[in-house]
Amino acid sequence: MSYPMIDRRFYEAIESFDSSEAAQDYYYDVMNMSDGRNGTVRDSILRVYAMLFCEDMDKPLGAKATELDVERTADRLYTGGMGFDPQHWYRMRHHFPIIDEDNYDRFAALVIADLKAGPLHDAALNHGDMLLVGEGDPLSMTPEQRRSQTLRAVDLGEGLL
Repeated sequence: MSYPMIDRRFYEAIESFDSSEAAQDYYYDVMNMSDGRNGTVRDSILRVYAMLFCEDMDKPLGAKATELDVERTADRLYTGGMGFDPQHWYRMRHHFPIIDEDNYDRFAALVIADLKAGPLHDAALNHGDMLLVGEGDPLSMTPEQRRSQTLRAVDLGEGLL
C-alpha cells in the first residue's frame, strides 16, 4: 500500500516541528491516520524503520522499532559518506541531540519521509547521494575503524511506504 501522506509537506512539518504549532498538528494528524490495515501511519513507519535499520538486532519480521532501537541506530546513519560533521552524520545534520520516548518516532518518520520525499530522495535521484548505514556503535570506533567500516546503502523501494 502506498502512503501519499508521506510527502514533502510531511517532511517539512517534521523539519519545522520545534518552531511551528501548525507543523506539530500536521505531523500528529498524519502519524495518527489509519494505515488501512490494523494500525496507524506511525506503526507503519516504525515497522519500515525496523526493517531497514535494525536488521542486526534480531527483531522479528514485521516488528516495530522501539525507542531503544531508534536510539541505538541513529548514530549509524550517514548521508553520502562517513564523518561526524553535520554534512555527513544524519542525526547531527537534523539537530536531534537526544532521542528519547518523546521523539524517537519523529526521528524515524524524518528518516523515512526524507527517503521517500525529502532532500535525500532528490539527492539520490539527481546526484547519486544516498543514506548509508554503518556498523554498530561508530562513536566508539577509532578514526581508522570508522574509515574502514562496512557501509550499506538504503533504498526505500516501491511498496514499502
